[in-house]
Amino acid sequence: MRHLGLKARMAVVGSILFAFYAVAAVVVMAVFQWPLALVLIGSVLFVGVQYKLGKWMALRSVGAEDLPEERAPDLHRRVESLSRDMGIDKPRLMIASMGVPNAFAVGRKGAGTVVVSQELLRTLDDDEVEGVLAHELAHIRNRDVVMMVLGQGVASIVAIVAQWAVLLTGDNDIADFFLAIVVGQITQMLVMLFVFAISRYREYVADGDAADAIGTGEPLARALEKISRGAERGESTVDDQAAALCIFDDRGGLANLLSTHPPVEKRIERLRG
Repeated sequence: MRHLGLKARMAVVGSILFAFYAVAAVVVMAVFQWPLALVLIGSVLFVGVQYKLGKWMALRSVGAEDLPEERAPDLHRRVESLSRDMGIDKPRLMIASMGVPNAFAVGRKGAGTVVVSQELLRTLDDDEVEGVLAHELAHIRNRDVVMMVLGQGVASIVAIVAQWAVLLTGDNDIADFFLAIVVGQITQMLVMLFVFAISRYREYVADGDAADAIGTGEPLARALEKISRGAERGESTVDDQAAALCIFDDRGGLANLLSTHPPVEKRIERLRG
């Protein structure tokens, strides 16, 4: 089985996210007095809407636009060739200005989208761009990007439920208002810790898949070096949620506990090892 470790981690994280969501549903039933049938229907609708909305928001946050084939025929040919070799449908190709060289993917195997930044295309050589494209296609093939988008959505809804629970069970004074904000932030961060953990692992897997797809890890290693240097010189315009999906994001803290990506030095070392 391909990437058993990744699949196992996704199953565990998915179960944990479901548990958080189930607790939120119970709270909604208790606090808002909603019937079980309404909660179940709302849950199903939420998952579908959240997936579509999360994908749309990621694209909208960077101002992504379609990249026509006549504008970048070589890039489209590379994506088509890589997609065929990796056994997935050719994804929609889009371009955006992100302030720094970067790229990300959203969607699933049959309906994926890859976004590359204008800065990335100006910075990287052709074989390095190919390495980045292979990395993003690997995310689509491995379905881990779906887990990321849904995880962010579950974290948001659980935080909202926690905030309203505090407000509706309190005295409706200013102290409850600020307490609700704090509880919501803590709850959202608690859920996202599990999403962050799988996010770091999925980057290593996608790096390895990209190296396999193009026959060597060197082009992607060089690409990561250039992307890292570009991030130091420029200022990213990508928001936190979209940044978690990108090939490179150096934001984080608390001994990497809150980091969505492993250290770029370790990724490069693995690719060249």
